[in-house]
Amino acid sequence: MTGRSPGAPVTVETGRSWLVAFTALGVLSVSFGAPMITVVALQPISAAFGNLRSVPSLSISLAWLGSALGGIVLAQVAERIGVRWTVIFGALMIAVGLLLASRGERLSFYIGHGVFIGLFGNAGINAPLYVYVSRWFDRRRGTALALISSGQAAAGTIWAPLFGHAINFFGWAGTMRLYAGCEIALILPAAFLVFRALPRAVHATGPAPGPAPGASVLGMKSRTALGLVAAASFMCCVPMAMPQGHLVAYCGDLGISLTSGSAMLSLLLACAFVGRQCWGFVADRIGGLRTVLAGSACQAVAMTGFILTRNEAGLFAVSMAFGLGFSGIIPAYVVAVRELFPASEAAWRIPTVLLFSGSGMAAGGWLAGVIYDDAGFYAPAFAAGILFNLANLLLVGTLVVRQNRFPAPLLARA
Repeated sequence: MTGRSPGAPVTVETGRSWLVAFTALGVLSVSFGAPMITVVALQPISAAFGNLRSVPSLSISLAWLGSALGGIVLAQVAERIGVRWTVIFGALMIAVGLLLASRGERLSFYIGHGVFIGLFGNAGINAPLYVYVSRWFDRRRGTALALISSGQAAAGTIWAPLFGHAINFFGWAGTMRLYAGCEIALILPAAFLVFRALPRAVHATGPAPGPAPGASVLGMKSRTALGLVAAASFMCCVPMAMPQGHLVAYCGDLGISLTSGSAMLSLLLACAFVGRQCWGFVADRIGGLRTVLAGSACQAVAMTGFILTRNEAGLFAVSMAFGLGFSGIIPAYVVAVRELFPASEAAWRIPTVLLFSGSGMAAGGWLAGVIYDDAGFYAPAFAAGILFNLANLLLVGTLVVRQNRFPAPLLARA
């Protein structure tokens, strides 16, 4: 029952829908805190590995890539056994990964991040929760998805400054071990108590609203359209990852302290949290693809600011602009998938797009570290990111033009 009067439009949204969404936000803000330790401690960790920033950068990238790859499988597993159990499994694996990485050996550092934090850990949490939450909403899906996609931003906002102080006091390895306990203590009870069966309306009989299976998408075959959306998500996430993964280290190169750099990262992600809520409101009104286009344009402008600015006050301002700009892009891709493709295919199409966006995040963080090791400064890496961003704008702009010519069915949002 929805609690609506007879004759009123049926919706799956209830008060419980928002309880699920806010709990998912909380879970993701804790799970994404794990790789954030390596982001904040990038300089001291690289010192432990011969001053090679490509080592911690690659570890962060492996965590992103593992999460994206494993998400395709674990989202399907969640369809069969319930998202509660994949989230609990993911939290346990993240804790194992942190303990393994804290040993300080290069191989264990890579395996801890790529396999346990990424492939088994966040993969069991991120993509399954996107699919799960999207099915609790039909009218305000963009707002809800923007909220839960703020998990990474919330993680940085909450944990980055705390990690800055903890690393100074306990060291980065000790901080990892402490946070492993936090993962288990915070996520397991929340997942067990809140993530239950989907609302009845999702399983109701009758034709599913939205595009029909096998129908053309934007005047193309559905697999072609999905491939272009996925490629666009990869290209925009390469530059998106660079400041998020290297801002604290970039500040260190400019003589800005670790605590100030982590505060700057926290501000960037706090602005991303606020920005995502605004972009979600926009996506509910203009659609997913148009929101991606607008957010990508804002991201390109802010990326240019990182090249042109070298003082602390200016970098705080650029960080704010970057957080507000990029923040709506990923949830808007999920909204676009739900608008363009049948609801029955969401369990594999959403994780597929998240695979490419996660791969872009992985490539961007690693590429920035490699370019830095070769050039000795970050400007060439940020310039490469801008080129990827421009390619994304060209591709998404083309998709938006085609969407104007081949609009999706009116009921595609349901």
